[in-house]
Amino acid sequence: MIALMRYRRIPYAIIWDDPATVLSQMGIAKPKVGLLPTFVLPDDTGKLHALCDSTPIIRRLEAEYKDRSVIPADPVLAFIDYLLEDFADEWVTKYMFHYRWHPQTDIDNAGTLLPLFQKINLPQEQLAQFKRYVTERQVGRLHVVGSNDVTAPVIDASYKRLLSAMEAHLTEQPFLLGQRPGACDFALYGQLTQLVGFDPTPRAITHHISPRTVAYTGLMEDQTGLEPEATDWTNSDDVPETLKGVLKEVGRVYVPALLANARALQAGEKQWQAEIDGSRWTQQTFNYQGKCLQWINAQYQGLSEDDRTRVDSFLEGTGCERIIIE
Repeated sequence: MIALMRYRRIPYAIIWDDPATVLSQMGIAKPKVGLLPTFVLPDDTGKLHALCDSTPIIRRLEAEYKDRSVIPADPVLAFIDYLLEDFADEWVTKYMFHYRWHPQTDIDNAGTLLPLFQKINLPQEQLAQFKRYVTERQVGRLHVVGSNDVTAPVIDASYKRLLSAMEAHLTEQPFLLGQRPGACDFALYGQLTQLVGFDPTPRAITHHISPRTVAYTGLMEDQTGLEPEATDWTNSDDVPETLKGVLKEVGRVYVPALLANARALQAGEKQWQAEIDGSRWTQQTFNYQGKCLQWINAQYQGLSEDDRTRVDSFLEGTGCERIIIE
């Protein structure tokens, strides 16, 4: 989100601290679900509220700041952008959390460094205590993203396929949807900052499979110097075939997860199971992922009949066509 606001030249200020502490000091109620980043924005009356869901925040910024949009004007391309943004937010985060807290090298790396990001001059004894606390808590939450010894190979294979697809696509154009970044680029970049820049195992994998993704991640940090034109978006009728390679990974792993989660929600089940990439995947059922599926379909239903036909044609064969619920 910092990179997005930097690119869009939207003024901002950052407070590096625990959101709950800062919000309490500001007399602002905490959001129902506390996530990072937490934004403090005014409502119509000027009263400040805490928000932390990046997708609606990005749309709010689109309404309030017109220049340098990250949403394509073409409704078909905008739908693809939304789908890829959701994939990055909800599935690519599985790569990040899995690699950080499953391999021992990465566990030790994160357990040591994360407390120091909170307080760099933390005394050694307190650092050791904080490291144990953070490590035990986060490793104990791997099940939340579905990471375990059974699914580890699935997650690893999925990340490597995405990198291969990105390597091919970035030979055609510098961003996912053309010559300028979309919301989906910033969503993917947010996860890659950790996968490429913080955690040892995925960093080595990325450098080996996709040096273009490494460079893309570095370049996405600051695109303030880019002067985008309306013609910089890819023509939705002439999208490189390589973009379908990225979408095929969405259809292969994320779509079956969303559909299985939706079925479990409908049945009132606390867990869902599905076969993903030939392996049994079991995970906690989440209302939010159910909403993600609904929102994707709402975006689709909001298209004209002609645009829905164009989306259908583009998604055909990627596996993403199954995400549309009639």
